[in-house]
Amino acid sequence: MKTRTILLTGIACLTMGACTTAQVPPAQTSAEAPVATTAAARPAWKDFVQATIDRWFALDPATAVYQGAHQFDGKLPDWSEAGLATRVAFLRSVVSDAGAYTGLSAQDAMERDNLVAYARRELFWIAEADRPHRNPSWYIDGGLDPNVYVSREYADKPTRMRAMISFFSAIPTAAANIRANLRTPLPASFIKHGVAGFGGFAEYYRGDARTAFADVKDPALQAEFKASSEKAGQAMADLAAWLKSQQSSATQDFPLGADLFSRMLKETEMVDLPLDQVEAIGRADLKRNQDALKLACARYAPGKTILQCFDKLNADKPKGSPVDAARGQIPELTAFVRAKDLVTIPGTEQALVRESPPYNRQNSAYIDPPGPYEKGIPSIYYISPPDPTWSKQKQLDYIPGVNDLLFTSIHEVMPGHFLQFLHSNRAPSWIARVFVPYAYAEGWAHYTEEMMWEAGYGNGDPGVHVGQISNALLRDCRFLSAIGLHARGMTQAQSQAMFQNECYQVEGTAEQQAARGTYDPAYLNYTLGKLMIRKLRDDWTATRGGKAAWKQFHDTFLGFGGAPIPLIRQTMMNEPEPRAVF
Repeated sequence: MKTRTILLTGIACLTMGACTTAQVPPAQTSAEAPVATTAAARPAWKDFVQATIDRWFALDPATAVYQGAHQFDGKLPDWSEAGLATRVAFLRSVVSDAGAYTGLSAQDAMERDNLVAYARRELFWIAEADRPHRNPSWYIDGGLDPNVYVSREYADKPTRMRAMISFFSAIPTAAANIRANLRTPLPASFIKHGVAGFGGFAEYYRGDARTAFADVKDPALQAEFKASSEKAGQAMADLAAWLKSQQSSATQDFPLGADLFSRMLKETEMVDLPLDQVEAIGRADLKRNQDALKLACARYAPGKTILQCFDKLNADKPKGSPVDAARGQIPELTAFVRAKDLVTIPGTEQALVRESPPYNRQNSAYIDPPGPYEKGIPSIYYISPPDPTWSKQKQLDYIPGVNDLLFTSIHEVMPGHFLQFLHSNRAPSWIARVFVPYAYAEGWAHYTEEMMWEAGYGNGDPGVHVGQISNALLRDCRFLSAIGLHARGMTQAQSQAMFQNECYQVEGTAEQQAARGTYDPAYLNYTLGKLMIRKLRDDWTATRGGKAAWKQFHDTFLGFGGAPIPLIRQTMMNEPEPRAVF
């Protein structure tokens, strides 16, 4: 899934309070959050929430547009030093002002704690990890992608073109701020990622973005669109060229360090455990999956090595394109979820499958869901084709095997992210609709892969099981690579070797994953979140009939919408404090 701010919500009644849906109107463009002073002077909690969302969107309009608040169309965040300082001051005020609310209902108290937790998460990345000055990915994932205007048909094409013209017009200033903010020398992997990201946007702005609107028959609008996109594309190309010029002074100074990495877990996911303990949890899951792989491969490829077992898995290519194969998998997965009654599937929304746009093909697959403010917009499940400039063999190697693709479709669509969003857009809390931690989003999607196998998907086919385990091993190595790279002195080469030797990934994937770990230290959250959800499920269902209560568990868990898993656990288990349990 795309690694950016995500919205998730749910429909199940929260165990902490009444099952009613908060009727919060669409966000307005208010520029100020309420100032909480004395209890008598404070606005009502729901008014405070709305004003906070309004102000958050005003400061981060890219997130607002992604969530479907189109009154912010065409705007970008203020990435100047003054703009960053304003955002930090706002986030600190959210923490202090929201924390001053006491005597709330149980449901509102959780919403308060969730809001504070998300503000602390953003503060960590901006003020402590200093991503705006250290990491190009903060911008690549933070608002430069105009795909909302291109692929979401929330308005007619001329309206969306006008929004993109405003967007393109804001890009040169944004690019200047990015260049002023990034402090050189930068790590080599950051430079490579930035060159690819900014350069990809330059091509997209001047290429496919124009093509998408080529059928609009308004010469004046087309001329303005072309001129603005050309300037935006040139600004991104210049930024990419500047970064590329920094390669000669590139460093390997990417680690957060053990202390800051532990602080990241606490501030962004409420996981407050010794790092040695966290690492041991990841190693135990790696061994669990390696042991399961040996048994599955013995049935799937008897007498063969593990690598030969994976060769067999990857050689079983889908008939036709991966996009066509995924389109066939989705109805089968949906029918299985319904037949086994695993979780409620609300609404009638659809997930469409398309090839991903060229600028974003570093992601092999991801889903772009509509935000909570959108109406009647389908989700798009993107799958990246191989680069046509590659050799025929490399293109063939890139295409996933049928059973590998199957678990990508589970993860991204059913019952993974797509189902998550169906629930999330119906959650009682607008904070939980708009904001969600990394581990909740990716933890759920990854959790569903193993859950589907445990529920009987594949009818015991060992090839299906190998496909599931191969995806689990990839995430186990992300977990250990994140800790290794940022807290244990691991090099990129050592990380790549671990992906290849312990998690059986091909060379290209291993190289890509090792690089990602340098600029995305939180990519351990796939396994981190999955393990917390599994433990919560086992603990919660232990007194409710075990596996028979899975649907009740899934609906209740998803009903909270986006929130730190320890906070959800506190409520579901009626515990005094939020805590991470694995």
